[in-house]
Amino acid sequence: MGKSGSGKTSMRSIIFSNYIARDTRRLGATIDVEHSNVKFLGNLVLNLWDCGGQEAFMENYFASQRDHIFKNVEVLIYVFDVESRDWEKDLHYYQSCLDAILANSKNARIFCLIHKMDLVPEHQREQIYEERIRELSTRSEPLNIRGFRTSIWDETLYAAWSQIVHCLIPNIRVLESHLDHFCRTCDADEVVLFERTTFLVIANAATIKHQDLHRFEKISNIIKQFNLGCSRSQTRFKSMEIRGSSFTAFIDVLTNSTYAMIVMSDPTIQSAATLLNIAAAKKHFEKLEGAQ
Repeated sequence: MGKSGSGKTSMRSIIFSNYIARDTRRLGATIDVEHSNVKFLGNLVLNLWDCGGQEAFMENYFASQRDHIFKNVEVLIYVFDVESRDWEKDLHYYQSCLDAILANSKNARIFCLIHKMDLVPEHQREQIYEERIRELSTRSEPLNIRGFRTSIWDETLYAAWSQIVHCLIPNIRVLESHLDHFCRTCDADEVVLFERTTFLVIANAATIKHQDLHRFEKISNIIKQFNLGCSRSQTRFKSMEIRGSSFTAFIDVLTNSTYAMIVMSDPTIQSAATLLNIAAAKKHFEKLEGAQ
């Protein structure tokens, strides 16, 4: 949810409908509520409700549709336009959403996205974001929120949505445990699991520490753009091997719903051995995914 023009439909189209950022300019305003069912990780289906943000629709949500829209909600994602000229009205509608959530879905998780951060001068971004999230946290009590600063033009969008989807995956701790075992079996530095269509990061396991905390989202963004380029050329991306001076990275299909990236730095481990380990792990993770 969020006011009209805040960027809700654009981000949904990029993540789930394979739009590239510049193509979202042709999207029109959302009328009332757009429903979409997204198959995610085999048996998991995400029911996404994209709610139009025009004032007439917002008032209607809280008046006549309150029990319908806010019932059985697992996650509320509220999108704030960082350049909004009416912050107080934004807060008014946001708090109306929270009241409806408390009445109908009190266990729902709340995510606040401070969006279009690319429009803010870089040296001001951290300060503005912290000020907005601090105020939102205060206004949200007694509910807890999680905030992200986002833009459709960089990896921050993938960072936010990866975290949102992560909280919806059942038995995620079991999956992470098996991924950690796979990482150690391969003697890998790191293994990252991506959802096959969206390239959102689902889980990761590592045996060494990395300084770049945003590396997953950057990879998501790069590989998804490459995958879209393959589609435009009427070819399909299946796997790749990338060699650098100090590492080798393998990206390959792991299950019907996922890709895995395996990063190796040990020069004594042959590529063929890693590829055999990936092939051997596929049946195990397919079975694990089916049990989710």
